[in-house]
Amino acid sequence: MKPGLHILSLIVLHLAFTAGSCKKTPGVSISGELREWHTLTFAFDGPEASEFDTINPFTDYRMTVYFSKGTDTITVPGYFAADGKAAESSARKGDKWRVHFSPPSTGSWNYSVNFIKGKNASITDDNDYGTRCFIDGMKGSFTVESSDKMAPDFRAKGRLEYTGGSYLKFAGTNELFLKGGTDSPENLLGYQDFDGTYYGGNNIRRSGEATPNKGLHLYEPHINDWKEGDPQWKNGKGKGLTGGLNYLSSKGMNSIYFLTLNILGDGEDVWPYTSRNERYRFDCSKLDQWEIVFSHAEKMGLMLHIVLQETENETLLDCGYLDVQRKLYLRELIARFSHHLAITWNLGEEHNPVDFSPYGQTYNDTKLMADYLRKHDPYDNFIVVHTHAAMEQRRKDMTAYLGFRNIEGPSMQCGSVDDVHNETKKWLENSQDSLHQWVVCSDEIGQHWKGALPDEVDPAHDTIRYRVLWGNLMAGGAGVEWYFGYMYPHSDLSCEDWRSRDLLWDQTKTALDFFHTYLPFGEMRNADELTSERDDFCFAKDGEIYAIYIPEGDATVIKLPSGNYNAEWFNPRTGGPLLKGKVEKLSGGNVSTGKPPVEDGKDWVCLIRKE
Repeated sequence: MKPGLHILSLIVLHLAFTAGSCKKTPGVSISGELREWHTLTFAFDGPEASEFDTINPFTDYRMTVYFSKGTDTITVPGYFAADGKAAESSARKGDKWRVHFSPPSTGSWNYSVNFIKGKNASITDDNDYGTRCFIDGMKGSFTVESSDKMAPDFRAKGRLEYTGGSYLKFAGTNELFLKGGTDSPENLLGYQDFDGTYYGGNNIRRSGEATPNKGLHLYEPHINDWKEGDPQWKNGKGKGLTGGLNYLSSKGMNSIYFLTLNILGDGEDVWPYTSRNERYRFDCSKLDQWEIVFSHAEKMGLMLHIVLQETENETLLDCGYLDVQRKLYLRELIARFSHHLAITWNLGEEHNPVDFSPYGQTYNDTKLMADYLRKHDPYDNFIVVHTHAAMEQRRKDMTAYLGFRNIEGPSMQCGSVDDVHNETKKWLENSQDSLHQWVVCSDEIGQHWKGALPDEVDPAHDTIRYRVLWGNLMAGGAGVEWYFGYMYPHSDLSCEDWRSRDLLWDQTKTALDFFHTYLPFGEMRNADELTSERDDFCFAKDGEIYAIYIPEGDATVIKLPSGNYNAEWFNPRTGGPLLKGKVEKLSGGNVSTGKPPVEDGKDWVCLIRKE
């Protein structure tokens, strides 16, 4: 450890402060490594409170901490943390108030605390509201050094940011991000090892669909993937889920999708509140346990795709409006989790009203929700909205958001896998024309009962590899998450073992590795018009490099600018090195690629590079 660099854990610093009418001698403890991109957790001694107090600690106090360096200031909301160790103690009361800060640069940082008390103070933006008290005015400073972590840990790369292009980018390394991960189970957090988690409803699914899963997840097959030193709580709880994250990371996956509120929805087993019927009080121990899992996901290089609601409960909070319940819900999630380096805020699964779910948020409601996230998230994390499966509905809904600055892409669901490639192209082109470029991911595929089948049912995954995985990437899309359907083992609600799609993770990693290894994909565009075949995909940096995905392993004709080019072949089913085909040299004009190294009738990628 370098001189002057400390891991501060429960070191109480009694600092000078200016207090109002609520008087108490405060202290603060800081935990975490004082390094760039690492989470520093400040736990302040504030007012004694309980989850069930008459003075509600979630609504009637507001803690905000201002972190500054030079002329830059980052405003971070804080939250009530019970006794500060609720993940272990299950405490519902205490005097600890926390804020998480992820410093984006090295050097000397200062902080100052604003703490107010008043009715619904937590959701006011008026600094003159209420009474300034307790730790208000507390100040301090600290010094941050460079991160020492290694990939896949996101702390080695920095925050994943939307920067106005069609791919997200890591702030620390400028590396572009292509997503590959799991969309299932959507009720990932319906896990028996989390406090206060239980099946909470008896809803009936839409006609023709399977009944909802009424048991909580155990993830027992992944307990053996847990490693010594990995997080747990309460003497061994959490090993199944953290082990599962280890497994997904080991397969090269980098994203997990999950709901944080599914009351009235499909799973009926995930909510942040003290009970299913509560809307104003949060379960401190459950949310601390979520944080343990989320922190491990960050270490394992897994983006948190946080889906804030689903189509059945869009109007659960404030009838869909942006009012006290919805602001409180969003603020609490921002305060507790926005510090993580790779986050997607998804405004809702299958969002906006349809005939089978007619009560939903309007487009304006959704925009106001996005505005609130953008204003109060100190880290400006990526914001998307999940679409309906039907093309007509998807196009109607997403057209309403084109050009709107605080939605940065569609989380795209396609009822037919045949639509993925062209729909990805459409939204990339339409958003570019709107002067607000979107990042387009394929996050769910139909049919709803099918999705990505288990390996034992579909070991080859030929159709979805072609139509979805390569279909999205070769259109200029930013990647995929795999949804598991309802009718097969380890479904969208019942998945216990991600090894059920082990071969699919391999194929996904193969595609991502090809793009990162061989293509300057951030400088490339879809160029299907350059090839003669209608069923292949072409991705190009004009005059320099061309990748052609050929689904049935035959030759195709491509129109090349003048010059001399080399042609090699890549196997998207198994990966491996580039291979020589029947034709190794190409010249400008309309020329044939020749056939791949093995004429097996399977899919191949032809890589053409200018000499």
